[in-house]
Amino acid sequence: MRRVVLWSVVVLTALVLQSTLFAQISLGGTKPELVYLVTIVLAFLEGPSSGAVAGFAGGMVEDFLLNLPKGITALTLTLVGYAVGSIRQFVVSPSPLLPVVVVGTATTTGILFNQIVAFLLGQLHVGAGEVVRVALLTGMYNAVLTPILFPVIRRVAEASRAKKVFRW
Repeated sequence: MRRVVLWSVVVLTALVLQSTLFAQISLGGTKPELVYLVTIVLAFLEGPSSGAVAGFAGGMVEDFLLNLPKGITALTLTLVGYAVGSIRQFVVSPSPLLPVVVVGTATTTGILFNQIVAFLLGQLHVGAGEVVRVALLTGMYNAVLTPILFPVIRRVAEASRAKKVFRW
């Protein structure tokens, strides 16, 4: 139960920061996607099932609170969380730059997928060049924020894990 509450607080905090503080700060006309960043880092630390659940929950909350087309972000973040969590098992030598690369790449891929789904559903109102530009810049923005937010999210992940009990 504690784990669910902690991760819910992290996802909601990311959404609040994304829609308030970071909505005012843009990089090349784009804003960071903190819900993507939290989902990707959680999946990287905890595995595919936790990443998929956090992605679905964060995506649905983002869709409803930011008045986006319902379900597109949830679908995208569920798939991104599961994919990043699945890739985690193949990491043999952790590098300090690995989370930065993973977050940047997964964010860019996730936003491109999101916009392809939006296009297929008739919800996309910009050109392909603009979609690629926004996806790349948002991926870079999230990659820049990763060294700042990764240690915080990792600490929450460690605090949410159950303590091992040894019995004689």
